[in-house]
Amino acid sequence: MDIKLIKQSIITDNYEMSQHALERALERDIWKEDIEHAIIHGEIIEEYEDDKPYPSCLIYGKDKKGTPIHVVCAFSPIIRIITIYSPQEDKWIDYKRRK
Repeated sequence: MDIKLIKQSIITDNYEMSQHALERALERDIWKEDIEHAIIHGEIIEEYEDDKPYPSCLIYGKDKKGTPIHVVCAFSPIIRIITIYSPQEDKWIDYKRRK
């Protein structure tokens, strides 16, 4: 998976958010600017090549305040944000590797 392609899509506002991602962002009080910041300054920590209908990946980044965020992006014809959440510290090592 190409993190540069994802970052460029975010920078040029050439991406979409799923309804699920919009709902999760609202309920978790995560703003669009923070999602974009986390992706642009983040890294891919897991890849899901066999996801359907499109391959996807998990990106670890931080919002503008430094709070860890995980973002799942799919590689459809356009980059699509599938979901967003704040990782639970007790389930991750440095928020990058599952315990």
